Amino acid sequence: MKTLEYANGDRMPIIGLGTWKSASDVIYEVVLEALKLGYRHIDCAAIYGNEPGVGRALTEAFKTGIVKRDEIWVTSKLWNNAHAPEDVQPALEKTLSDLDLEYLDLYLVHWPIVYKKQVQYHTSADDFIALEELPVARTWDMMERAVGTGLCRHIGVSNFSIKKLGALLETATIKPEMNQIELHPYLQQPAMLEFCRNKSIHLTGYAPLGSSDRPARLKVDNEPILLSDPVIEKIAARNGITPAQVLLGWAVHRGTSVIPKSVSKLRLKENLDAAQVSLSKQDLQDIAALDRHRRYISGTFWAVEGGPYTLANIWDE
Repeated sequence: MKTLEYANGDRMPIIGLGTWKSASDVIYEVVLEALKLGYRHIDCAAIYGNEPGVGRALTEAFKTGIVKRDEIWVTSKLWNNAHAPEDVQPALEKTLSDLDLEYLDLYLVHWPIVYKKQVQYHTSADDFIALEELPVARTWDMMERAVGTGLCRHIGVSNFSIKKLGALLETATIKPEMNQIELHPYLQQPAMLEFCRNKSIHLTGYAPLGSSDRPARLKVDNEPILLSDPVIEKIAARNGITPAQVLLGWAVHRGTSVIPKSVSKLRLKENLDAAQVSLSKQDLQDIAALDRHRRYISGTFWAVEGGPYTLANIWDE
């Protein structure tokens, strides 16, 4: 498996298992099966609501010798309601308890969005706190302290724009080592890719297959289906691979980590095997022409009337 190397020599497998949208009652079996197939990178988040199930699978895998703790990379994320300095470590400790781990390999600030402490998911503009009132720099200070205490080995962010990354780099003592963002041929984000390469920040792409199984409230009518794109299907046919493997192979070729989600054993194996996909120069040129700056996770759900967040100030575009 190809890996991404961190400054201290730690290596993260470039293809991981995404756990968003995997129900808590099935995630145990999915993670256990993935580990048996050879996955060594699991991507989690507190808000997914299934970390206890992931933790049970990890514990079982360690106990039965499927994998050792130091052979697996586990990522999780700080939710919006725990950005206050006094809430960061308790949130991390809760995730560690749910996952039954002593430390995380990577801990990310999930969104540059802040909720009031008691809010799990917003119902009105009153549930939000503006970044001007609780800036990322204050949250980040406690993320850095978590590295110092050994609760996590690496820290980063998710859904951050180039502007927000730049601002954080100006104040951070430990720079963010990862930005997890939506990445696929319809949203290639070349400027972000170049910026992060220049700053030695890794990228992980979520929704790499177009996230067709995301909740209906996040979809729009007649949206393009990435896996059914004629160009992707043509490339798959001439290489004797699946459209999903084309998309994941493209991500690996760019040097970006990718975290596809599946509950099917066949799909899990096919996704993992995509690490070995080799695309031709023509394939890559054809895919490059597909970019339409099209987000499947648009962020419109944060833009509540009267609230502090808009699409303009979330993505800074």
